[in-house]
Amino acid sequence: MRFIHLADVHLGAVPDRGCPWSKEREEEIWSTFRRVIAGIRKDPVDLLFISGDLFHRQPLMRELKEVNYLFSTIPDTRVYLMAGNHDFISRDSFYNTFEWNSNVVFFKSRELTWVKDPKLDVYVYGLSYYDREIKEGLYDKASPIQEEGIHILLAHGGDEKHIPLSAASLAAAGFDYIALGHIHKPQILIRDQAAFAGALEPIDRNDTGDHGYMEGRLVNGRIRTEFVPFACRSYQQLVMTLHEETTQISLEEAVKSQIFRRGGRNIYRVILQGMRSPDLLLIPEKLKNLGNITDVIDESWPAYNLPELYKRYSGTLIGDYIGYFLSKGELDTVQKKALYYGLQALLETGSRR
Repeated sequence: MRFIHLADVHLGAVPDRGCPWSKEREEEIWSTFRRVIAGIRKDPVDLLFISGDLFHRQPLMRELKEVNYLFSTIPDTRVYLMAGNHDFISRDSFYNTFEWNSNVVFFKSRELTWVKDPKLDVYVYGLSYYDREIKEGLYDKASPIQEEGIHILLAHGGDEKHIPLSAASLAAAGFDYIALGHIHKPQILIRDQAAFAGALEPIDRNDTGDHGYMEGRLVNGRIRTEFVPFACRSYQQLVMTLHEETTQISLEEAVKSQIFRRGGRNIYRVILQGMRSPDLLLIPEKLKNLGNITDVIDESWPAYNLPELYKRYSGTLIGDYIGYFLSKGELDTVQKKALYYGLQALLETGSRR
C-alpha cells in the first residue's frame, strides 16, 4: 500500500498580490497540483489524502469540476478529502450538492466519520469544517474502531482557533497514520505516525523553506513516510551583512550574486545587518528591482564611535543626547533605533546648544 498526503493546496490564492509575479504565482498553484495528479498517473499510488484547504476560499462550481476531472484521470487511486477552515462548507457552498467521481470520498459531515476502502484493508476517518473557526479539540477523543486493518485519520487544525491538537492525545489514539493539515510548514509531529504535509506551494512570504507533500508506504505492517519537495519555487530570507566599506552599488552586486546562486525564480526577503558607514545612503527600492523581492528590512546600524562623538560634542545637544543613552547601559532594539536615527538627524542638521 502506498499513498500521497497533501494539504493546504489553496487553489484560488493570489500570493503577493500587487507584486509583478503575483498572477504567475496564482497559476503556479494550480499547475503544481496538476503536476501531482500527472505524477500519480505515471506512477500510481493507492490512496491520495487531502487534509483540508484544497481551495483558498469557497470553491466555484467550475473549479470543483476542474478538480473532479483531474481526479477522474487517476481512477485506480482512491481520493479522500475534507473541507478546511478556508474552504469550509457554508450554507450556500457548492460542496453541499456536488457529485464527486466514484473514486473520490469527500468527508462532508461535521462529525468524525469513517469509511473502509473498497480495495484495501484500510479505514479512513475525517470530518469537514462548517465554520471558519472551530475552537473545540474535536480530535482529542478520536480513536479507530475495533477492526483489523490500517487506520488513517485526516485532521485539519493545530492552533487555538482551528481545532487545537494535543500531540499526546494523537499519539495515544491508536491510528496508524494521521494526515495533518493547516500548518503550512511541513513538520513531523510523531515519526511515521503523524505529520503536517505543509502547503503544497508556499502561499505567502512567511512560508519559507521547502514545500511539497508526504509519501507513505506500508512496510512490514507499519507505515513509513518521507517528505517530497515539490514546489516550483520557495520564499527565502536573504541576509546581507554590511560593513563600513559597503556602498549602494557593492550591495546591489552582492544581492544579485546571491539571487543568481540561489535561483532567480525564488522569492526573497532581504534583511540588512551589520555596521555600515554613517554616510551610506541606502536606497531599498533599487534592491527590490534586482529580482523577486517582497521587502527590504534594514537592521543595520551606522558605525558611530559613540565615546569619541560624546567627547567631541560634550556640552552640546548632541553630546547630551549621546550621554543620555550611554548612561542606560545595554540598549534594546527600540532604544538603539532612537539613538542612531536621532543621532543621524542631529549630525546632519549640525544641532548644537
